[in-house]
Amino acid sequence: MAKILTKEDTKTKKTNKKNTKTTKKKEDTQITTVENEKKSSSSPFEGITKKPKRILIKEQKEIKDLYPYQKEAVEKIFKRLEEMPPNANLLFQLPTGGGKTIIFSEIAKRYIQKYKRKVLILTHRIELSHQTSEVLSSIGISNKIINSEVKQLPNQTPYQCFTALVETLNNRLQENEEFLEDIGLVIVDEAHNNSFRKIFHYFKDVNILGVTATPLSSNKKLPLYQIYNDLIVGESIKSLIEKGYLCDADTYTYEVNLSSLRVGSNGEFTVSSHEQLYTQSVMLNKLIQAYEERALNTKTLIFNAGILTSKAVYEAFSKKGYPIKHLDSTFSDRDRAEVLEWFRNTPNGILTSVSILTQGFDEPAVESIILNRATRSLTLYHQMIGRGSRVWKNKRRFQIIDLGNNLRRFGYWQTEIDWRHVFREPHLYLENRYKDNWDYELEFNYELPPEVRERFVNSSYEAYSVKDKYQEYIKKGIKPSVILEESLHDHYERIIGNASEKEEAYELFELLKDEIKHRLKQYCKCINATDNYYLWQYQQYITKLKKMINNHYDV
Repeated sequence: MAKILTKEDTKTKKTNKKNTKTTKKKEDTQITTVENEKKSSSSPFEGITKKPKRILIKEQKEIKDLYPYQKEAVEKIFKRLEEMPPNANLLFQLPTGGGKTIIFSEIAKRYIQKYKRKVLILTHRIELSHQTSEVLSSIGISNKIINSEVKQLPNQTPYQCFTALVETLNNRLQENEEFLEDIGLVIVDEAHNNSFRKIFHYFKDVNILGVTATPLSSNKKLPLYQIYNDLIVGESIKSLIEKGYLCDADTYTYEVNLSSLRVGSNGEFTVSSHEQLYTQSVMLNKLIQAYEERALNTKTLIFNAGILTSKAVYEAFSKKGYPIKHLDSTFSDRDRAEVLEWFRNTPNGILTSVSILTQGFDEPAVESIILNRATRSLTLYHQMIGRGSRVWKNKRRFQIIDLGNNLRRFGYWQTEIDWRHVFREPHLYLENRYKDNWDYELEFNYELPPEVRERFVNSSYEAYSVKDKYQEYIKKGIKPSVILEESLHDHYERIIGNASEKEEAYELFELLKDEIKHRLKQYCKCINATDNYYLWQYQQYITKLKKMINNHYDV
């Protein structure tokens, strides 16, 4: 269960980490061996017209036996693929840490053994390609990584499988559509990412298997059901925890006023608005407070939205004497490797980064995950938390510290989700999530960023609560619309009181737009108005304010 921290809580003495845990400890992981798979005698996939080439399978190696739930997933996926027509696509969902790479590598091996054709595995990061290649090699599948250095493949006979970066392969296929030969199955890792779509038309008569922890498209305008015909849902997070395959989590959330965050064209909170909020001393102090209260002396990952924030976090923790390193995408491979090696070898090490560690990174000893950011992406939410969910030695629990109101947005990480509903009705799912969260954000009063306040030095600044004004005026029998008149006058007085000329007044007017929007949204929520009414009211407000400014300076 999450702990919603109040001001009183933050004044209490720091407690030992062991005493903060309230949930029953799960049993240790049970490693179960499985029998060798029985060879299927059913007919090949329907619709394969190319003459299959003979592919020799190396002597099989085993890195470990599949867990029962993994074996069940392999059987279910392979059976479903056999039933599908050649141009149909299948999506498979399994939580981060559940072993998706092992499962789809086993699928690739079975396919190659049975149909004597080659498999293509697509990734969007080079570290994922290397990770997949290592697993394939460990089970005896000869494979080739197609990266930027691979310009041609004249002799493809030695390879049973290809792992390719989507951007690189797209370039090669644009130059030569027959760059790869005899591909019978395409597997897409992190299939929620829409960057893969541009390559699918090269494989129209081939089954495509997508795998993801969250079957929710990275682009809400391009839902996954447009590409994939069906979804197979794997073991849930809750089930994997109960069976000892994943660690359970204690979640602690610190309330943060996110009203200053802006949403970009991609539907996510912008990096720039994150940087303005999370680099402020009040937020850095809150982060350190949260760490000291809940994660002190644990191996900790801190996720931030921007590089400037991560560097500010590094400086703040360093001044306090804590062992911390910063890592971002500008690091060379060598520097990145050195930082990760330091992190692995430092029991109470802290690593602050941006999104670079959400995929292709595995350090099971991580005990605490700090979300020092807000996100509107369910996928990113699960990816970040998943970095701490691995079972390791005596570790059966980890901690999530939320400094971005993400728990309110997406719920507990362990909570079961109806993935079929998410897959079939993504717009409905997202609308409900965003509406509930926005209602929560509107409970906060908008606070001008410090750099904006500096432009209004001639005006006293007081937080203006539309909600409080509304309740007060309803009790007094005053029309709620008076609130808008007062707010309009307040903005007008602050602008002309700090601008010596019209051009400067319009600069200040632009700086107040976020506050104006927040007040109007609070007002519309109070009167239960529609979105269209809000948009109309906003245009009316802006028009009136501009007219008042013009009248003042044009006299």
